[in-house]
Amino acid sequence: MKEEERVEELTSQLPGDKVLRRRMKPHRRLRLAPNIPAVFNFLQDVATRTPLIPIILALTVFWLLFAGGVYLAEHRVNEQFASYGDALWWSFAAMQTQGVNSPGPVTAWGLTIGLIWSLFSTIAFFGVIIATLYAYFMLPRRRPAREMISAIQYNLGELEKLSIGELEVLRDTTVRIVNTQINELKGGSST
Repeated sequence: MKEEERVEELTSQLPGDKVLRRRMKPHRRLRLAPNIPAVFNFLQDVATRTPLIPIILALTVFWLLFAGGVYLAEHRVNEQFASYGDALWWSFAAMQTQGVNSPGPVTAWGLTIGLIWSLFSTIAFFGVIIATLYAYFMLPRRRPAREMISAIQYNLGELEKLSIGELEVLRDTTVRIVNTQINELKGGSST
């Protein structure tokens, strides 16, 4: 990434956006192939900032347990559950379609386990996982101090090109950042 694009990215979400934004945006090229490293960076970011991985692991464990329960309750009476793999498949289908995979369990225990699994998995999969991803995108982002400093340094280099209003916004932004850091240091040293 070019230095100018990096500075543009760093400054695009800072307070005083009007001042910190470059005057001309560079032309963007059409990208035909996906940016694979960016996809991996996104997945790593989601995995570190949200409880998505533990939730998926817990859902997998419950899927295996409930499939085992349905298999034990049904394998002698219901030919649809002739193997544990058949029970895994039915449990997966029940999680996604609320048990449309008919006929499904026929014994009282099988129906009870299937009902609990169907309700639990739908809530866990669609509710919790989607809510986690939604929360990830709604999290307010704090820019690291290093990036803010480099953005301010860039704008100080462009000082003569800024208008009076833009200079005032740059000054206010810088003062606000420095005051926040001073307050954090004072608060941290008194404890």
